Amino acid sequence: MTIYSIDQTLPNAPSAFLPFALTDVLTAYAGNEQQAFCHFWQLPDTLILGMKDTRIPHLKAALSEVEKAAFRPVIRNSGGLGVINDRGILNVSLIFPKDLAATTDVAYEKMQALLQLAFPEQQIAAYEITHSYCPGTFDLSIAGKKIAGTAQRRIKEGVAVMMYLSVNGDQHARGELVRRFYQAGLGSAFGTNGYPAVDPETMTTLSEVFGRDFTIEEVCERLKHALHVLNNEPVLPLDLDEWLTAKEQAEALAVRLTSMAQRNESLKEVTDANPL
Repeated sequence: MTIYSIDQTLPNAPSAFLPFALTDVLTAYAGNEQQAFCHFWQLPDTLILGMKDTRIPHLKAALSEVEKAAFRPVIRNSGGLGVINDRGILNVSLIFPKDLAATTDVAYEKMQALLQLAFPEQQIAAYEITHSYCPGTFDLSIAGKKIAGTAQRRIKEGVAVMMYLSVNGDQHARGELVRRFYQAGLGSAFGTNGYPAVDPETMTTLSEVFGRDFTIEEVCERLKHALHVLNNEPVLPLDLDEWLTAKEQAEALAVRLTSMAQRNESLKEVTDANPL
């Protein structure tokens, strides 16, 4: 099947809620219509929180650290814990019918295989980097340092495998911000109750590993080429506005956006930050 790519990278980044709402719409559509998508997106200076993050004891103090760094918080609609987004981070979502990946492990392995083919110069391993932010079984690392985190969402007959990829920029500073968030939010309980004791030294970027600067555009091109090779299918750009109209998905997207807005109402109770 043809794979359609959607580019919402900077400077064309969407509102903070749109990538998450769109993922749900595309995932449901992929399952119903046997269609595949690859969605590239970025958000400027954002700490994306999991629902578990909103339950830390001192949330206001934690969010204060985010605001001091001139970042904004947004609560996503999938599992996991907090991750940083900025102009050096690329988010990639592979979205396809679930019959192409019957188990969660198989779906994650598709993302690992994609990244490995895009960057064959280095061995990319999949195992938990315990002291990274948002640690998980399918953390992707090079030489023991995490370069990407993954998550998965299944809606009806569709699957979305999502990856944030640290391409360039100051990964140590990203790690320090998340560490301060948890230190302020947990106090003496830092590193307990399922929240990571973040150590910035456990993480790195593609640019640091390879000793050269990668641009977001270059990485997107590598990934699209790898996607074509892996699947032996064309990867074609998609005009999102036209697609939403033609496939009558605009209303479904509006519903998902409303859901994201409601999910983020809780932030207004403890901070003046506005993720919109």
